[in-house]
Amino acid sequence: MRVGDQRTMSQEILIVDDEEDILTALKTFYERYDIHVTTVNNGRDCIKHLERGFRGILLIDIMMPGMDGWATIKEIVNRGLTSQVSIKIITGKGTRDHKRISRLAPYISDYISKPFDDVILRSIVEQAM
Repeated sequence: MRVGDQRTMSQEILIVDDEEDILTALKTFYERYDIHVTTVNNGRDCIKHLERGFRGILLIDIMMPGMDGWATIKEIVNRGLTSQVSIKIITGKGTRDHKRISRLAPYISDYISKPFDDVILRSIVEQAM
């Protein structure tokens, strides 16, 4: 964020996905609404951004190599980095992993399935505003 920038916490979106086309498509979509978007392709870089003070909406894919989305969310919780972020799962997996969701449910505000629906993506814009 630049000095003097008046963005509030929720006007920033951090997208975590290992698929470059998903990162590009979502970044392009949200930047049309003048929302600052940061993209990373793995859980470790996500954690680094949160530790550096990222505040806002976190869209995180579940199925990623190495540190998957569940492990990343668990690490976010363990490090106490949840207070300034709204975590939303984005996934291509058709069914929800209820066992994992139930343990992390207090920290997850939404579960969004791919392919994305413009109505759902716009609702995230409304939340960011």
